[in-house]
Amino acid sequence: PLALLCSITVCILSTGSTALESVVIGEVGQDVTVPCRYSVRNGITSMCWGRDRCPNSKCSRPIIWTDGWKVTEQHSSRYQLKGDLWSGDVSLTIVDAREEDSGTYCCRVEIPGWFNDQLMNHKVVVMKARISTASPHTHTSEQTSAPGSTSESSSTVISDSASEAPHTASTPCSDPSDCLDVAANLQNTSVSLPSQHHPEHGLYIGIGTCTALLLILILALFLT
Repeated sequence: PLALLCSITVCILSTGSTALESVVIGEVGQDVTVPCRYSVRNGITSMCWGRDRCPNSKCSRPIIWTDGWKVTEQHSSRYQLKGDLWSGDVSLTIVDAREEDSGTYCCRVEIPGWFNDQLMNHKVVVMKARISTASPHTHTSEQTSAPGSTSESSSTVISDSASEAPHTASTPCSDPSDCLDVAANLQNTSVSLPSQHHPEHGLYIGIGTCTALLLILILALFLT
């Protein structure tokens, strides 16, 4: 036997007949077409497809035959010749391909004469369709706050400046005029404070403190 290396397919000369080899890849559930053509210049002829490598004659495990004009033998309705037979297109179509359809297929075109048959072996691979496992995700930006906490976006922080004002009123007065100034300042401060904090309480405490200090000062003067 003589072997030749081609750029796309491997050509093998065996017992005078040339067998071309190629690979066809398909998906489960789809129609897979295995190509095969011959020239009709010398006339239309018969051919067969088999589920094995091309033997010295005929087809091993034949699945479909044609006399060149019509299909004469068909192993299953899933094997069809959809090409134009009269123009030499004898490509095999595997309808609704399955994984078990994978394997070697032989296309044998019978050419009159010794060792003139046109042979082609096809390696058919039927794979499961690629299914993406990544499901689409919708990312939503949602701000949540822990239990018991207050969200900054939905609340307003109010600073209470009134808590600092009453501290000035608790300072003892060394002079009655100072107490009167403190009382005036407290009265002015109470005007700007919110009503809910009751600033008059601080004013009363301050006046009472100043009054008590004045009485103590008068008693001290009498005693002395």
